[in-house]
Amino acid sequence: MTMTSTPALLDGAILRQAAFEAVRKLNPRQLVRNPVIFVTEVVSILVTLLAFRDALSGNPWSFQAGVAAWLWLTVLFATFAEAVAEGRGKARAASLRASRGETMARWVPNPDDPAISAPRSASELRRGDHVIVEAGEIIPSDGEVVQGIASVNESAVTGESAPVIREAGGDRSAVTGGTLVVSDRILVRITSEPGSTFLDRMIAMVEGASRQKTPNEIALDILLAGMTIVFLIAVATLVGFASYSGSAPSVVVLSALLVTLIPTTIGGLLSAIGIAGMDRLVRFNVLATSGRAVEAAGDVDVLLLDKTGTITFGNRQAAAFITAPGVHLQEVAEAAVLASLADETPEGRSILAFAKEKYGIDVPGIRPADATPIPFTAQTRISGMDLPQGSFRKGAVDSLSAALNQSVPPELAQGIDRIARAGATPLAVAKDGRILGAIELKDIVKPGIRERFAELRRMGIRTVMVTGDNRLTAAAIAAEAGVDDFLAEAKPQDKLDYIRAQQGEGRLVAMAGDGTNDAPALAQADVGLAMQTGTQAAREAGNMVDLDSDPTKLIEVVEIGKQLLITRGALTTFSIANDVAKYFAILPAIFVAQYPGLMALNVMRLTSPQSAILSAVIFNALIIAGLVPLALRGVAYAPVGAAALLRRNLLIYGLGGLVAPFIGIKIIDVLLTFFGVA
Repeated sequence: MTMTSTPALLDGAILRQAAFEAVRKLNPRQLVRNPVIFVTEVVSILVTLLAFRDALSGNPWSFQAGVAAWLWLTVLFATFAEAVAEGRGKARAASLRASRGETMARWVPNPDDPAISAPRSASELRRGDHVIVEAGEIIPSDGEVVQGIASVNESAVTGESAPVIREAGGDRSAVTGGTLVVSDRILVRITSEPGSTFLDRMIAMVEGASRQKTPNEIALDILLAGMTIVFLIAVATLVGFASYSGSAPSVVVLSALLVTLIPTTIGGLLSAIGIAGMDRLVRFNVLATSGRAVEAAGDVDVLLLDKTGTITFGNRQAAAFITAPGVHLQEVAEAAVLASLADETPEGRSILAFAKEKYGIDVPGIRPADATPIPFTAQTRISGMDLPQGSFRKGAVDSLSAALNQSVPPELAQGIDRIARAGATPLAVAKDGRILGAIELKDIVKPGIRERFAELRRMGIRTVMVTGDNRLTAAAIAAEAGVDDFLAEAKPQDKLDYIRAQQGEGRLVAMAGDGTNDAPALAQADVGLAMQTGTQAAREAGNMVDLDSDPTKLIEVVEIGKQLLITRGALTTFSIANDVAKYFAILPAIFVAQYPGLMALNVMRLTSPQSAILSAVIFNALIIAGLVPLALRGVAYAPVGAAALLRRNLLIYGLGGLVAPFIGIKIIDVLLTFFGVA
């Protein structure tokens, strides 16, 4: 499920609201940020005034009015495209706002004595305050669990109904305001000020209006502004040449020429493309703090992934039993189960689950009076259970061997050594003082992750696993997961140095992580994808947050980044090719009276100069509206090389941009002639 419901591509309610917003965006102070459309608006005002002048003076004015109307529609279609893109983000923001209400909290004056609390509004809580939250209560603000463990329903944020565990310490301590505690009781330290919670930032992120332009967008804006100035000078120059020949074109005709030749198509759609890129990211439950991060994702060369909790589940799980000479596997499995009955750790529960799945051994019903649990301690590194049918122990091989004062049989020792070399953890199992075999515990690689890394490789992205494990364990996990390289025994500074070294060689680096120790690397990386289940430090350091806490989501992030860049490039190619084709409609129409030889360029065989000019202006406006769905949806991305991508762009959007005006302008010319408009 996604964080919020996904609006249809052209939702009726969004379109209606966008129509009003498009008119509001005609304000020149807003439009000046888009130089191409701003110039078009200035020209529209000029032509409108000229049409009014001619109408008031009794001169023919229908042609001027028609050109003015379609110039205004050109501007409106451009602002409408931006308004539709923003509207989709605002629809999601409205959905999030509806889920947010004023929450009462139980404020704890003294964290050392959480039994004493007082009611306080969530809006009155400040960073550093402590609150108690019990089952059935809403977490009032972002924070970290400092005491206790609880099951939390985060569907208000992630859309997923399955509760997650949040506990003090470690990398699963962060909680989000507005989420519901399902079980138990936790003491939470508030980590945000009112109005700056994760949910508040989330709403601001999905609001298209709050999006800042990316460097690539700014550069393209500068290019488009430069092209506009060049065409403005060229059109002004034409006045002098035409006057020298004896007949200068009217201001209305020159205005039409200017607007149809400047890159209005990409100028009108550029902002919508960027906003829609961030909107597509939200649909995958990933929030970006800036458009720069989305754009950088499209050019990522290297991806660093933390091993624990990212590539692997983070909890060691039983994967196999091995036996000492003369011992049956079933006997080892039964002993492992009985030794794990009192073990509530994930490893202990995994042993019970593995024995049931592989050997059909159910957990026996044991009366408390008959059982004496032996808890695990850091000193003994052994746990187990004393029962009427025997004494059962499991623990570190060297510790259990020393406690029982017996050596491990050589055949079993070889198997234990093989487990250790593979990067797993062996636990010895004993019954009544005799070592029966061993349990292989391994950090399980998440299913399907190898295929995901292969997909990243096809995109040209090199994957690097980062872990604090020794090289032996790291190598085994790296081989199983299918990453290209690994960084073992890595400290926070090592991750930071590795990213800086890669960036020093001109590569863009993405980092996915969830722990406080990942925060420096997440901040240094060009794209820092923090897991929502991670610590507050990690979430604040990254420039993206994955609400599903799936590190391989970076594949979708990269695809969206590439799609954003490809869409921008494709529509820029179309726009420039489009303008080239319009020369054949506009220039012959303007100068054919002075230079009859230009009739050879009238390959469209347009009816009259007025029809040619009006047809070109109408097509120029309609093509922006026609491309709005493509700008919102984006050009489909496929993992192909740059050369193949360039050929595809030139063939589809370059050739399409050349052909479409010839067909479109001719059709409009025929219709205008048929209805006697021009």
